[in-house]
Amino acid sequence: MAYLEHITSPKDIKTLSEEQLKALCAEIRQTLIRQVTSGGGHLASNLGVVEMTLAIHRVFDSPKDHVIFDVGHQSYVHKLLTGRAAEFSTLRAPGGLSGFPKREESPHDAFGTGHASTSLSAGLGFAQADRLQGNDSYTVVVMGDGAFTGGMIHEALNNCRHDLRLILIINENEMSISKNIGHFAQQLARLRARPGYLKTKSAVGNVLECLPLVGKPARHGLSRMKKALKNSLYGSNYFENMGLKYLGPADGNDIGEVEALLRRAKESGRACVLHLKTVKGKGYEPAMQAPDRYHAVQPQKSTDTEEQPTTFSKVFGETLTVLADENKRLCAITAAMKHGTGLVLFGAKHPDRLFDVGIAEEHAVTFAAGLAANGYLPVVAVYSTFLQRAYDSILHDVALQQLPVLFCIDRAGLNAADGPTHYGIFDVAFLMQAGNIEIWEPTSYGGLQEVLKKKCNEMPSHPCAIRYPSGKESALVNAHFSSDKQRLITDGVLCDFDPQTPPKTVILTAGRICEQAIRVKEKLGESCGIVLMQKLYPFDAVVAYIKQHKPERLLILEEGILQGGWAVNLAEAIREAIGNDAQIPALHVFAIRTPFVSPQKGQTLLQAMKLDAAHILAEIKA
Repeated sequence: MAYLEHITSPKDIKTLSEEQLKALCAEIRQTLIRQVTSGGGHLASNLGVVEMTLAIHRVFDSPKDHVIFDVGHQSYVHKLLTGRAAEFSTLRAPGGLSGFPKREESPHDAFGTGHASTSLSAGLGFAQADRLQGNDSYTVVVMGDGAFTGGMIHEALNNCRHDLRLILIINENEMSISKNIGHFAQQLARLRARPGYLKTKSAVGNVLECLPLVGKPARHGLSRMKKALKNSLYGSNYFENMGLKYLGPADGNDIGEVEALLRRAKESGRACVLHLKTVKGKGYEPAMQAPDRYHAVQPQKSTDTEEQPTTFSKVFGETLTVLADENKRLCAITAAMKHGTGLVLFGAKHPDRLFDVGIAEEHAVTFAAGLAANGYLPVVAVYSTFLQRAYDSILHDVALQQLPVLFCIDRAGLNAADGPTHYGIFDVAFLMQAGNIEIWEPTSYGGLQEVLKKKCNEMPSHPCAIRYPSGKESALVNAHFSSDKQRLITDGVLCDFDPQTPPKTVILTAGRICEQAIRVKEKLGESCGIVLMQKLYPFDAVVAYIKQHKPERLLILEEGILQGGWAVNLAEAIREAIGNDAQIPALHVFAIRTPFVSPQKGQTLLQAMKLDAAHILAEIKA
C-alpha cells in the first residue's frame, strides 16, 4: 500500500494530488473488500462512500469539526483515515475496532451511532452547543437517503436554525438495506432530475457577480425571480422550505465535485443540505449488482452465488408465507428489513399483504395496531434492538387495547459482532411490563414453526411475541432435548428429568443460553436437571410447579438484562408463591448486570458478561 499505510490522521490527505487520491481510493477499496469479505461487516455501503469521506476530511478539520454518521455502518473509510488503518484487521472482533463509530475508540468519532435516523438530532445538539460557546467548529452530518424514512430526521429538520454551522450530507444511493420506498424517496428523485438547472443557476450567478455596481443587486433580484419560477416549474424544495440552503445533486463519487460543494457550503455561513448521488458497492462488481446482499457480509463466506443456509429468519419467512396462503387476514410488516427478517418470499407471494414502512418502527407498531383493530392479524417482523424504538407504541397502542399483534423478534439475545448497539437483551423486560403480552422463545426450527402456526391459526385475542436468535439452531440443545429425552411440564415448558421427582438442583432457562446450562449440568452430575422454558411469560404454571415440588436449589439463567428482566421477575414470583415456607429453595439468578460490556481480545461475549458455564459454576461454588 503506497498511501494508506502512511496515513495517521486526516491531515495526511490534504496535500495529495488528484492522481494520488485516485490511487488512495483504490487502496481503500482493496482493503475494504479483503477485510470485510473475510471478517464480516458492512461492505456495499462503505465502498460507495470512499470519495465522499475523503472529500469531507480534506475540507474539514476533524476532530475540531464534528463528523457524525447516521447508523454508522458506513464509517469504515472514516476509521481508515483517522489513524486506525493498522488496526483494521481487528474490525468487529473481540477487543478490536467497533463496526460503528464509538466515542471511546477515537476523538474523531464525535458521536456513537448504530441505529438509523438519529444523526441530525445529535448533530443539531453539537451545532447549537458550538453556537452557544462561540466556537467556529462545523458539524457535518452524513446520512443515507434511507434515513429519511425515519421520523426523527424530520423532527430534527423542523428545529434546524439557518444560522448554524451545520452541513447535512444526503448520500443518495436509493438503498437503505432494501430499496427505499415512500414519498421522500420520490421527492429526492424529482430533485435529482434537474442537475442542468442547478449548473445553469450557478453559472449565471457567477457572471452577474462580476458586473460592476449592478451585479449583486441583479443577482438578488434574479434569485427572487428564480425561486418563484422554480416553484411553479418544479414545485417547492423540501429543504429550502425548512430554511436550509440546498446544494446539489452532485456526483458523490467525484472527489473534486464533492470538495467544491463542501467548500461552498462551508463558506456560505449558514446551515446547508448537500445532496450527493453515490453508487452502493462501487468498485466491486458483485456488490454493485446485488447491494442488498452485500450490505452486511458474514465472516468467511464465499462471494459466489449460493443457496442461503437455513436460519431462524429463513424458517420464519418460509413458514409465514405458507400460513398466509391459508389465512387471508395475515399481514406482515417490516421496517426496511425485508431481507434481514426473511420476508422476501412472503413479499413475492403476497405483495399486497407485505408492508415495508421504512425505518419507522414506532409507526410500524401503531400501523399494526390499526390493522388488528380492523380485523387483521398483523405480524411485525423486527430485530430486537430496533423494537425498543417502539416502546411507547407497544404499551399505548397495542397492549392497552389488548390487540392481537404478533411480534416476531429476530436477533434476540447477544450479538457479538455488531456490538452493544445491536444487543437484543431488553425486549423481554419491557414486553413483560405490559402484563398482557404472551412471550415465546423456541430453541429449534421445529419449535418456531409450531408456535408460529399455533398463533397464526388461532387468531389470538391478545398481543404475542415470539423471539429467536440470529443464525442457526443449537445442535447441543436439540440433542439434549430430543423427543425421546424431553418431558413436558406444561405447554411450552420442557425438562430433562421426571417432572414428578425433580433433582436437588434445577436450572430454569430459555433460548440458546441453554447451552451453558447443559455444560453446568455436566459438571454437577445427576443431582442437576434443566427446565427449558420455550414459553417465557406468563410463567404461572412453572411457578406453581416449583411451589409444589420445591427443589433444594434453583438456578435461573437468562441471556437478557437483569434489572426488570425475566429471570428476576420469575425469581420474585417463586419467592412470593412459596412465602415463608421453611423449605424455600436456595435461589440464584444469572443475567446481564452490565448491558453495554464489550468482550476483550480472546474473550467470548458470554465470558465478558460472566454468563458462561465456568463463571456460573464458580459463583455457585462461592
